[in-house]
Amino acid sequence: MTAARTTPTRTAAVIAALLSVASPLSAQDGGEAGRPNVIFFLSDDQRHDFMGCAGHRILQTPTMDHLASGGIRFANTFVTTSICAASRASIFTGLYERTHRFTFRTPPIAARFTARSYPALLRAAGYRTGFIGKFGVGVEKGERERMFDFMKPLSRNPYFRKAPDGSRRHISEIAGDLAIEFLRSCEADRTFCLSVSFNAPHAEDSDKKNHYPWPEAVDGLYRDDVIPPPRLLDAWRDQPWFLQTSLNIQRWFWRWDTPEKYQRNVRGYYRMISGIDRVMGRVLDELQRLGRAGDTVVIFSSDNGYYRGDRGFAGKWSHYEESLRVPLIIFDPRAPASRRGLVSRTMALNVDIPATILALAGVEMPQTYQGRSLVPILEGQEPESWRDDFFCEHLMEHTGIPKWEGVRGRRWVYARYFEHGYEFLHDLETDPNQLRNLARDGAHGETLAALRARCDALRSLYEMKNGPLPAPAPGEAPNQEKR
Repeated sequence: MTAARTTPTRTAAVIAALLSVASPLSAQDGGEAGRPNVIFFLSDDQRHDFMGCAGHRILQTPTMDHLASGGIRFANTFVTTSICAASRASIFTGLYERTHRFTFRTPPIAARFTARSYPALLRAAGYRTGFIGKFGVGVEKGERERMFDFMKPLSRNPYFRKAPDGSRRHISEIAGDLAIEFLRSCEADRTFCLSVSFNAPHAEDSDKKNHYPWPEAVDGLYRDDVIPPPRLLDAWRDQPWFLQTSLNIQRWFWRWDTPEKYQRNVRGYYRMISGIDRVMGRVLDELQRLGRAGDTVVIFSSDNGYYRGDRGFAGKWSHYEESLRVPLIIFDPRAPASRRGLVSRTMALNVDIPATILALAGVEMPQTYQGRSLVPILEGQEPESWRDDFFCEHLMEHTGIPKWEGVRGRRWVYARYFEHGYEFLHDLETDPNQLRNLARDGAHGETLAALRARCDALRSLYEMKNGPLPAPAPGEAPNQEKR
C-alpha cells in the first residue's frame, strides 16, 4: 500500500465553499455492542480516476478526497458487469450476473437472493436499514420491506423537482435531504446502515441538448477550465464491426462529436460529480452534528465505469478498463493512524462490498456470496490466497450492446463476444492502453488457450449456482451476425 495523494484544487474560493459543508470525522466510542453504523454512497457512471484523490487535475471532489485521506482507497476496483442494473443487483446480493440473472428486461431478482442481501441480513440482525435514491433493480413483492425500514426511491427523469415553496431541487440534493431526515430519525442506541444511491452523474438520455443537468449549487464550476480532448480517440477504428456500430458509438454522436459539445457536456458531467460530492459532505456534516461520526464507517463507490468519449466510445458495457474500473473508498474512523490515507493495489470487486459491510457489522456472510470481505485489507492482513483474476460479463439483450464474457487478470485481459465469434487478448504489462489485440497472434496461443479454459471454468461455476440462462424477454431477439 502507498499513502494517498490529494490533488490541489484549482479555485480556492469554490473549494473552500465545498469544504465548509463537511466537518472532520472524529474518533468517538463505538456503537451498539461495538458494531459500527454504515453509510454507503454509490454514484452512477463514474470511473476510478474521476476524483481529485485519484489524480484528476480538474475535478473537485473534496469530500471523496477527505474520505480517502482518512481511510483506504482501493485503486484496482472493478465491476463484474458494467451496467447499472446488473451491477447494482450484484452489489445487493454479492453474486455475479451469471448467478442472480438480473439486468434490464429480465424478471426480478429471485427472493432467495434478496433474502440474503446485505440490507436484509443487517435488518434481521437488528440494524435499522435505509435506502435513498436510484434503486435500479426489480425485486419480488414484499422484498423491499424485508430489506429496508426506510425506503425513498428517486428516479432521474426529471433531475429537477418542484419543491413546496415553488423552488427547484436537484434529486442529488433531495437525496441529501432524505439522508439527513433518516439520520435524525435514528434512535441514538440503535445501529443503522444507510445506502444513498445517486442517479448522478448519469446522463439524462432523453434530453439531447442538456445531457448532464447539474445542481444549481455548482453553477459556474469548471467554466474557465479547458477540458483535455478524449484519450485514444481513434481506437474505435480498429474495433470489429459490431463494436463500431454499438451503442457506445451511437451515443458518442449525442454527446462528444464536436469540440463545443464535448467541452459543454464534460463540464456538466464534472459538475454533477462535484454536486454529489457536496451532498455527501452535507450528510457527513449532519452525522458529525448528531455525534455519530466516530462509530460510522463510510463507503463510496460507483456502479460502473465510463468512457466519457475516450476510445471514441460514449458509455460503458464493454471489456476495457474505462468501463470496468470504478472508485472504492472505505473510511473507518476507528482505524489506527497507521491504516489511514493508504492506497491499496489489491484487486477488489463490486461483489466484495456486501461481504465487507456484513463483516464490519459482525454478521456472518452467506456461503452463497461470490465476493469476499475487504476487512482483512483494512486491517493490514491481506490473505495469501487473494484473487489474481476475476470473471466479467455482459448478458443484456440489446441489439446495440454485444454480449460478452471474459477474465481480467493482473496482466492479461481476455474477452469473447460469443454471439459474434470474436475474441480479444490484451497484455496490460506491455500494452496498458489495450490497443493491441493478441488473440490471433500465434506467439500467444498458449496464453489464449489457458484464458479460454479459465473463462469456461468460471462461467460454469457461476451458471451452476442458478441453472441455465433464461430466454430473452418478449420482443427481444439475440443479436444476429451480419456484415
